[in-house]
Amino acid sequence: MNSILLPKASFSGSLAQVQSSEQITHINQVLGLQVGDSLKIGQIGGKLGSATIDKITRNAIELREVQLDIDPPSKLNLSVILALPRPKVLRRLIMDMTALGVSDIVLINSYRTQKSYWQSPMLARLDEFVLAGLQQGVDTIAPNITLEKRFKPFVEDKLASLLADNQQAIVAHPYSSLSLSAYLTQAAVVTGLPQVLCIGSEGGWIDYEIELLAQHGCQAVNIGPRILRTEAAVNAIIGQWLLHN
Repeated sequence: MNSILLPKASFSGSLAQVQSSEQITHINQVLGLQVGDSLKIGQIGGKLGSATIDKITRNAIELREVQLDIDPPSKLNLSVILALPRPKVLRRLIMDMTALGVSDIVLINSYRTQKSYWQSPMLARLDEFVLAGLQQGVDTIAPNITLEKRFKPFVEDKLASLLADNQQAIVAHPYSSLSLSAYLTQAAVVTGLPQVLCIGSEGGWIDYEIELLAQHGCQAVNIGPRILRTEAAVNAIIGQWLLHN
């Protein structure tokens, strides 16, 4: 955690209280802070700032001199459409994409998404993973996350709503003849960076999915000859938006 984020209800004027056992453990054992030390904090959905530790007990940490006067970093102008991956991978991806500043995340069904993934208890813990990502990235504004269990209706009926002002969309596909580097060089001059990024889960997209996405404005691109894990591909590709943000 690079900052401690608290809900609005935890604040009262210049005072605040940390009650999460995970946050208390982090402050005590990882940061090694004591009474009188300064702590980086933020209000979920609000601003960032600092506070001074006033009292430490087993179940709570009392804060004083709370100052929330720093705006959170701006979001990337990017929506990620991600084929729902294995539950353990989902946790890491939500945390990473949140820390990177993705504004919207769509978890979608694909041919290679196992039906059991949609029953995973991990889906009920998305807010937990988002909070971890926000604290890592020193941000307070959560991405919008939606679940789409039907691939074709989403692409045909909803994909266009994610695009505005002639923005473009790309789909990561290792067998595309066009590289991401070449595409971005051209796109940055013509329309700026794409607004939508589509990434498959383990095994990638099947041909039908690539073709349907292409029919609705998604350009397939590759990031080189190596076949990467979903987590590696997500971080490598979104890094381009960080460099241009």
